[in-house]
Amino acid sequence: MEYHNPVLLKESVDGLTIKNDETCVDVTFGGGGHSKEILKRLGEKGKLFGFDQDKDAVANNIVDNRFELVKQNFRYLKNYLKFYQAIPVDGILADLGVSSHQFNEGERGFSIRFDGPLDMRMNQSNSLTAEKVINEYAEEELIRIFKEYGEIKNSKQLVFEIVNQREAGRIKKTQELIDIVEKFVPGKLRNKFLAQVFQALRIEVNDELGALKDMLEQSYEVLKQGGRLSVITYHSLEDRLVKNFFKMGKFEGELEKDFYGNPKLKFKQINRKPILPSEEEIKNNNRSRSAKLRIAEKL
Repeated sequence: MEYHNPVLLKESVDGLTIKNDETCVDVTFGGGGHSKEILKRLGEKGKLFGFDQDKDAVANNIVDNRFELVKQNFRYLKNYLKFYQAIPVDGILADLGVSSHQFNEGERGFSIRFDGPLDMRMNQSNSLTAEKVINEYAEEELIRIFKEYGEIKNSKQLVFEIVNQREAGRIKKTQELIDIVEKFVPGKLRNKFLAQVFQALRIEVNDELGALKDMLEQSYEVLKQGGRLSVITYHSLEDRLVKNFFKMGKFEGELEKDFYGNPKLKFKQINRKPILPSEEEIKNNNRSRSAKLRIAEKL
């Protein structure tokens, strides 16, 4: 099975408007699908940096003298580009989804289809796992995580049951958690509800929203004027952060204005409405159905 089928491939790379010998960054290397497309469009003297914290992704490294794989979380974007003396860059691409490989490997704990350890670490050298969160976090913290990151309405009842169950014995496997959660599934929305629970844990384990904020702020610092940022999101929490940052240069609050009342903008939005996958792409790759692409240009 392919490691990962790149989503909105043409649209996201088109958004970078690559001209020739430019410097670009794929901050979510994964299976290398987007990176290979970028390399096709770069000139002989162009340069592409790929970032990925998952050691499994290293097996997809591209043999090309124009490519450099940085085995790190994209929240360290600026540090590593500075190390490689690559600032400023012309374009940055981010595909924030979990790779098909991660979902299909039961041992990683991301999937609701395969039983495995409650892990969910993108970087397997980190100490925090979903098992630790489920078994050791205080009740109030678990409620906050499921409410904020999973947008689960009955999070109090769910957490009350989890806390009761863990007192009888440590919850270690994904199927054990699913068995507990199933009692709270509203109507026929089983898969969606389970996905929300797993999403909330995954975001907490990997500090995904914190890392995304760091990457977006640094992207403005490392992009040249007129440089492009192309970001694919998969749920409303990510999309809201990207949308607000492109629109206002920050993640919440109102748009800041200068002394004369002019808006203090960092980016020009290339598409005010997100670009969505075609019906054909969704048919060929069901995991693309929730994808949204936003593109912005540094002012």
